[in-house]
Amino acid sequence: MVTREDIEAFLDRLSADGATHEEVEPGLWAVTPGGALDFVVVVTHNPPVVVMRVKVMALPADATDAAALNRRLLELNASDLLHGAYGIEGDAVVLTEALELAHLDFEEFLASFESMTLSLTTHMRELAAFREAR
Repeated sequence: MVTREDIEAFLDRLSADGATHEEVEPGLWAVTPGGALDFVVVVTHNPPVVVMRVKVMALPADATDAAALNRRLLELNASDLLHGAYGIEGDAVVLTEALELAHLDFEEFLASFESMTLSLTTHMRELAAFREAR
């Protein structure tokens, strides 16, 4: 099973692509992807899984806008996301992904991390319209 130290080593390897990370508390890291991406991926080692989570945006206050956003997020879950999913936590839209630790290797960890960052990069232009509607 992958340990907290293994996850730390995976995060260290992400630095080759420009990502930086800080352990906020034992088993919980804030990871900033490299480049122009302006969000933080929270990585939590919580056996038997590791969870990646990004706060995407606040929910629109207008019920019509919120309903349209919810529908679009469900469509993106069905069409664009392989492992992760958009969801709602409190008053925020989040993107999450969970990976089993039993057989996790760096390549799978990297693929999930890159899938999340690519999805956000691709979807943010469209989702920004809901943020501006607020």
